[in-house]
Amino acid sequence: MLVSGCLAGWGCGVDGGDYGFGARFRELLALPTLRVLPFCPEQHALGTPRTMPDIHGGDGFDVIAGRAKVLDEHGRDLTEKMVDGARAMLTFAQQARAELAILTDMSAACGSQVISDGCRLVTERRWQRGVGVATALLLEAGIPVAAQRDFRTLALLRARLEPGFTPPDNLRDHHEHSWVLEHLPGGHPRS
Repeated sequence: MLVSGCLAGWGCGVDGGDYGFGARFRELLALPTLRVLPFCPEQHALGTPRTMPDIHGGDGFDVIAGRAKVLDEHGRDLTEKMVDGARAMLTFAQQARAELAILTDMSAACGSQVISDGCRLVTERRWQRGVGVATALLLEAGIPVAAQRDFRTLALLRARLEPGFTPPDNLRDHHEHSWVLEHLPGGHPRS
């Protein structure tokens, strides 16, 4: 399973941290029946620490098609580097024979359901349904992608990998959460 580096506890966030994800996913990623393949396309292409990349004018599919750009909070164009990082992640996933990816949602690289609509470091941040640049390439290559907030999907995955684990009935995936439904009506971005 391909995972965003920050979900595996790598200090690859824009500020050099893991956004607190490493501790939250330690139990799932430690299952002996799972081969974990961490990768951070942003760190690969831009280094760490780095400025904040966000997609302007569309989503990751639009960036790949040349219809949208990735800019940082200073307006610097990071599009080419973000595409390079996404291609490196796809190559890594294919060479390792990844069957599934769990990636960090709301990221310009790894978002799978919700991303910023323009710069996130503004007074009134805007969101949109959509995917990041790396996620777009993975999906185009046929590798399914789930988000770290897809609690039902992650629990069902764990049940398949850990005999005796029974997922709670009340879990929801990110696109079913009330915040997403309230702020971003219109259904799942891949439906």
